[in-house]
Amino acid sequence: MNAPSSPVRIGLIGAGGIAGAHVAGYRHNPELVTFAAIADPVRENAERRRGDDANVQIYANYHDMIAAGGLDAVDICLPHHLHAEAIIAAAEAGLHVLCEKPLCLTLEEAAAITAVVERTGVTVMCAHNQLFQPAVAAARGIIDSGVLGRIYEVRTTDSFYNDFTPESMGWRAAAVTAGGGELIDTGYHPLYLLQYLAGGTPVEVAAMLSRHRLQFMEGEDSAQVLVRYDNGVVGHVTTSWAYEPAVGTEKFSLVGQFGSLSSDGKELVFRIRGSEPVVHSFDEVHEFAAEIEHFATSIRNRSRPIQTHEEGIDVLGVILAAYRSATDGRIVPVGENAPMALADSAN
Repeated sequence: MNAPSSPVRIGLIGAGGIAGAHVAGYRHNPELVTFAAIADPVRENAERRRGDDANVQIYANYHDMIAAGGLDAVDICLPHHLHAEAIIAAAEAGLHVLCEKPLCLTLEEAAAITAVVERTGVTVMCAHNQLFQPAVAAARGIIDSGVLGRIYEVRTTDSFYNDFTPESMGWRAAAVTAGGGELIDTGYHPLYLLQYLAGGTPVEVAAMLSRHRLQFMEGEDSAQVLVRYDNGVVGHVTTSWAYEPAVGTEKFSLVGQFGSLSSDGKELVFRIRGSEPVVHSFDEVHEFAAEIEHFATSIRNRSRPIQTHEEGIDVLGVILAAYRSATDGRIVPVGENAPMALADSAN
C-alpha cells in the first residue's frame, strides 16, 4: 500500500450520533486529515456533519463514495451489523479503515476481515478512543517499565444511567442489529481497555448478564465479566446502562507483584508496596482528536496502530464467550461461537 505524504483524505461512512465526535477529530487535525466525503442515506444528517465545508462531497451510498475515488481511508460510524460489509468493501478498494466498535458481530465476519486485510495489506484500526486518555497511557508506561513486576489482576468499569426509551433506542434494542445488548456496545470500551492493560491474549471467560431496568431491549443492560489471559492475568469488567457506579468506583485498577495503580480516568494513583502512594494528575484531551491523529500518523508512517483488527477480534471473542457463558452457566474458551440473541440469559 502507498502511504500518502499529504493529509490523509478520509471519507466518513455514516452520519449518526458518534460521527459528530469523529468530525470534530478531523477539524482538530487539518495538517494530517482532509475531510473529503461523507456517505449517508439521510442527506440532512450528512449535511449536518459536513457543516459549512462545501468541499466535502455527499453520497447516499458508501459504495458510490468508494467508487468515485480520491480517498485514502474511510471512517466507519454505522450501526453494528453493517460494520463488516463496509470494512471489506473499503479494503477491497485499497482504502485504510478506521472503524467504530464493535469491529463486527461474528467469528465468521472476523475471519473474512482478517482475510481481506492479509490480502490487501490495508490498515484497519479499531476506534478505541479511551486508549487515548492520558491516565491510560501513563498506566501502560508504568506497566511497561516493569516496576510493578508481574501483573496479577486488572479491573475496568464503564457504567452510567442510560435514559434510553423504546422510541429512542432504535436499532440498539434488537440483538440482530446490535449484536447483543450493553456488553457489545458500551461494554466494548472496558473490555478493550482491559486487554490493553493486561497485555495478553484472552483465553477463557465467565460472565453474568442482567436486565435490571431497560426491560424493553432484547439483550442485557448490565454485565459482569471475568477474563483469563494467556500471560496469567485475570481481568474483571463491570459495565451497565442501568445505573451509575458507586462513589469512589475506579475507571480502572491494576495489581502487580510489587504494587498497584488505580484511576478514575482523570487522576492516577500509583503505589509500590511499603511506600506512600503517588498521585498523577492530567489535563483533559480530546480523545477523538488524538485517535484521528494516531490513525493518520500510522498510515503516513506505515506503522501499526495502537489496536488493529486483531485486538478488535480478541475483544469480540471475549464478548461472544461471555454470551455463551451466561447462557450455559460455565467458563467458556475464547473462540467458541455463540448466539447473538440473549434475552433468556439476561433476565
